[in-house]
This record gives sequence, structure tokens and C-alpha cells, in this order.
Amino acid sequence: MIKEFAPAKVNLFLDVIRKREDGYHDLGTVFQTVGIGDYLSGKANTTGEITVGYNNPQEYPLEKDLVYKAAKLLKETFNVGKGADFYMEKVMPLGAGLGGGSADAAAALRILNKVWELGLKPEELEKLGAKLGADVPFLVQGGTAFAEGIGDILKPVTLEYPKAVLVATPHAAVPTKDAYGGITPSGESAWEAFKKNFNGKLDFELFNKFEESVFPKYSKIVEMKKLMQQNGAVQVLMSGSGASVFAIYDDVKVAERAKEIVAPISRYIALTKFVERF
Repeated sequence: MIKEFAPAKVNLFLDVIRKREDGYHDLGTVFQTVGIGDYLSGKANTTGEITVGYNNPQEYPLEKDLVYKAAKLLKETFNVGKGADFYMEKVMPLGAGLGGGSADAAAALRILNKVWELGLKPEELEKLGAKLGADVPFLVQGGTAFAEGIGDILKPVTLEYPKAVLVATPHAAVPTKDAYGGITPSGESAWEAFKKNFNGKLDFELFNKFEESVFPKYSKIVEMKKLMQQNGAVQVLMSGSGASVFAIYDDVKVAERAKEIVAPISRYIALTKFVERF
């Protein structure tokens, strides 16, 4: 059985550029993997069935699980006769904007590529991952990357990483439709200016367009961001479409104290670091 770490992600910059004719939105974002996530184990079987076991019962049926969907996609795309048995050590919260389910799907693609001996390149897995979700292509390899389109056009970049990152999820969950529902697309100018001025250092202002639509409806997220700002963070931002918030620190001890202060209003919290491409 092969075991893969499925690291979560945050968005250091996230803007909604335009709404597409197919109903999706074109984005401009900087993805960054962090050292927290789920663990997925998997092996091939001869029954042809796809099974997924969990450390804790999940709130959704198997058919909705992105690991199951990833396996079905690969199986059908390449006419694979074998099946697979997975075991998920689920750590990341649902509805958190950290890409937990997408990271699991990406880990499933990596595992199946090995146990089914498909010999696919990472870029091929990324292309398949785009059929599963906007975050999946990036999470096949992680690291730091610019992403455009619906998240499927990737450009890996190098970034100087901070000393510590605090990631916390308040007692709230944001449906994606709520986040997009109140958004007025920005156009290309801010994203193009960001790319032009990017110098590989974390000296830019973190930005998330979804704060505009989410904050008026979710006071607990606003409260968490303010608390981090008041306790030594260099920068603080909501991740993805919410509800998680992450804060960057240049002093680990300050970050540790902030974690103790924020913990009482969190349903998930972790002190971590950015992680490189894998």
C-alpha cells in the first residue's frame, strides 16, 4: 500500500477576472501549499471495485468523494481493469477554503498512477485533475504557482518563504455559491500588474477578492482575521472562498502565542510553514 501526504493550500493573491460563457469564472491566483493536510493510502485490487475507508465517518456518500471520482476518472479514461482500495486519514475541515478534498483527489491520482502502472507525467495528471475541480491541477505537484483560467493554467514560481504560518478555520462554512454570488469581476488589470511586479519575495500585499462578498455575511471570519492582525501577524488573509484565515509571521514565538489566542474561536487550527513543490 502506498501512502501519500495531501497538503492543503492557501491563496496569496486571488482575483476574479471575468465570468465565462460556461458559467465558470476566470481567476488570477497565487497558490501555495502548506505543511498541513490529509494522508491517503491506496493499493490496487483485482476486483475492479473502488473502495474508500476513513479514520472517521464522513458527511457525504462515497460517490461524492473526490478520491472516488478521481479513481473512476482514471479507470474510465484508460480502461483500467483493476480496482483500488483507499484509506483516508482525514484531518482537514470541510468548507474551509484550503483545498482539502482537491488535495485528496490529487493524491489519489499520484497513487493510482503508480499502483496501476500508468506511467503518466505530472502534467498529464494535472490535465485530468482539471475535470475534478479547480484546485486539483495545482495540488498534483504543489509548491508556489501562478494559476489562471479556472485554476488549470499553471506557472510554477519561486518565493521566499516566511518563518511561520498560522492557519485557522472559524465555526463557519462558506458555500462556494455564496462567495461567487456577491462578486463583481475585477477585469485583468490588477492581476496583470501583480504578475509584472512579482519579484519572488513576500513583500506584496496579500489580496482575496472573495473577502468582499464573504465578510458582510460571515462575521466569525472577520472576527478571526482581526484577532490575528492584533496579535503580531505580518499579513492576514482569508483563503480561497473561505472560511479559513491564514496569517504570516516573521517570529515563530509570536505565532505560537497568536495560536493560543485564536484557538478558542477555531474549529481547526495549526501552526505550519509553506512547503515546496513535490
